[in-house]
Amino acid sequence: MENTAPVKIKMPPLPKPAYVLAHSYWDSIPVLMGCVHFAYQITLFVLFPQLSWWLLVPMGLLYSYMIAWNIESVSHNFTHNHYFKLHAMNRAFSLMESLAIGFSQQMYRTVHIRHHIGNSDRPDANGKTRDWFSIYRHGKNGQPESIWKYALLGSLRGDSKQAFIEMGKNGRDADVRWSKFEDAAHYAWFILGFILNWKFMLFFLPFYYIGHVFSMMVGYYEHYQANPDLPIAWGVSTYNKWYNFFWMNNGYHAEHHYRPKLHWTQMKELHRLLEKEQKMSGVYVIPYSHLLGFLSRPPVTAKA
Repeated sequence: MENTAPVKIKMPPLPKPAYVLAHSYWDSIPVLMGCVHFAYQITLFVLFPQLSWWLLVPMGLLYSYMIAWNIESVSHNFTHNHYFKLHAMNRAFSLMESLAIGFSQQMYRTVHIRHHIGNSDRPDANGKTRDWFSIYRHGKNGQPESIWKYALLGSLRGDSKQAFIEMGKNGRDADVRWSKFEDAAHYAWFILGFILNWKFMLFFLPFYYIGHVFSMMVGYYEHYQANPDLPIAWGVSTYNKWYNFFWMNNGYHAEHHYRPKLHWTQMKELHRLLEKEQKMSGVYVIPYSHLLGFLSRPPVTAKA
């Protein structure tokens, strides 16, 4: 039975940090993890000449995994709730993330806002979706696109011109300029890599691409089997404790789409408040990471 009536919920406010961080002391964790990812990228470059392929390949795959993990946890939460009180510190962290994940963080924010406008919606009468990365955008007969086509081609479909137009609305010219700077910075970062060690970059780029394929796979299974016409069921959730621990509650994805501005530390409590209505509305739940969504079977009942 579908429940279309909005659920009235009241979340307790977060205690505000006294210094530096804008929303929660817990945000020191994703900030640190973002720095670790960037440091790992540099470490991989520095150690490349000394390591054997037996070590380089698994380290490259770990970097691929870290791209998807960063985009869907550290970067994703930063997109919704900037970590720092000072604008300059948010800009600096955004630039570091852009170098670590390989595209402008500000552009990602713009694309992600569109994602929440459309919530992986089905095409309209003109074949368009509000969500630029909807799993239905390139599908046929009202069905989602295949996972492999979506994952392998998804990261190559971005339209930066369209994103800049969207970003420039409502007088956000400063964000357009910053996004272009971040874009230029990450290309310059790659060019510097080729100048310093072109062999490393030939090794690195396939793992960089695989990382974005992993990220698209996560995005696909965050919405595959969801109901794009029902707000409380816009996303697919997983309550696997280890996944949510390491991915900073990304598993609470139906909850996140229902209240996208809510802080990541409040997702478990939101689930508790919504659980009854979610079950009535048929929210789809998988028992493991979204990255392993291809193993999914019929919905399971899981407790957070």
